[in-house]
Amino acid sequence: MNAFAPRPPRADADELLRAELTELLPPPPVPDLTAERNQHLRHAVLRTALAGGDATAARPARARRPRQGLRLGWIAAPMAACAVVAGVAVLAPQDGSTGTPGRVSVGQAPSPEAVRILSGAALAAASAPAPDARPGGYVYVRSLVAHAGRDAAGGTAVLPPAHRREVWLSVDGSRPGLLREPGAADTELGAEAPVYELDHPGATPRKTTMETAPPSVTNPTHAYVAALPTDPAVLLRLIRDQTRADGGDADQRAFTAIGTLLAETWAPPKVTAALYEAAARIPGVTVLPSAKDAAGREGVAVARASHGEQTQWIFDRTTSAFLGERTVLTEDTSAGRAGTVLGVSAVLAKAAAPSRGELPKG
Repeated sequence: MNAFAPRPPRADADELLRAELTELLPPPPVPDLTAERNQHLRHAVLRTALAGGDATAARPARARRPRQGLRLGWIAAPMAACAVVAGVAVLAPQDGSTGTPGRVSVGQAPSPEAVRILSGAALAAASAPAPDARPGGYVYVRSLVAHAGRDAAGGTAVLPPAHRREVWLSVDGSRPGLLREPGAADTELGAEAPVYELDHPGATPRKTTMETAPPSVTNPTHAYVAALPTDPAVLLRLIRDQTRADGGDADQRAFTAIGTLLAETWAPPKVTAALYEAAARIPGVTVLPSAKDAAGREGVAVARASHGEQTQWIFDRTTSAFLGERTVLTEDTSAGRAGTVLGVSAVLAKAAAPSRGELPKG
């Protein structure tokens, strides 16, 4: 009599082994979707919902890149369908955006009107004269700004009158820049900050300097901005990546960074146009029919809200030129009621300056 139980068939043994390993091993990681793939999935959902039961349309069409000349217009397409497929959402990972984590709402796409305004701004920028800033010189930006403040007791925010702000930025980043505002001492920008090091406990502090950060989207030089990609999709990915450390809403980070580059740097026409086209790809961008900059100039605004604040870019209705920015509360907070203006600016001039602190000729 055989004392050993018969061995199971090979296929059954392999199945048992796989089941045991499945219990022991953690589930495999699921890779994050790229922003481009996420957009393609949204479009596939929209096409399926609009098909109305058409069997041929139920299969998601293969996503294709838009042609070069359609970079701006293609984003507006999903908005025409939003009323029909309200509530449709695609589950996908998100990088710190607002709302339910992992859920991307179809309704977050930029409004067609916002895309149209940004498209007009891009066309106007592309035909503007190129900056004449040269290595060794400075880019000069003059603006009016006002930022709301609160008293020590924590009252509501109060916006003071706008004041002049002048900035000199080294073209190649080789020398410190300068910030000049009335009533305050001039401030060096980008200078090596002095720090003190201790070789050991009880030692005399040794003075040294902190290395300056390399040029980036958040620490731009004119040369760096001039070399930015002119492909809007590539540029937007770069901006998202370089602002990732700031945390919070990824889309708002990108929108804010682009606004700062538009207001505080003097980019070549093709780069400026690409910045507008990149902004037209950011979800949640809407339009305000009327807004005023710090100089009182009225125009149409492209805006985006996040965490109870709305950032507005104001454009001239006729020329599509960028006039300035506003930041406004969208909900009641301890800083004030909804509609309270927290900050406002107006770009007055951009030019090349021969040296720091010296006004441009003419």
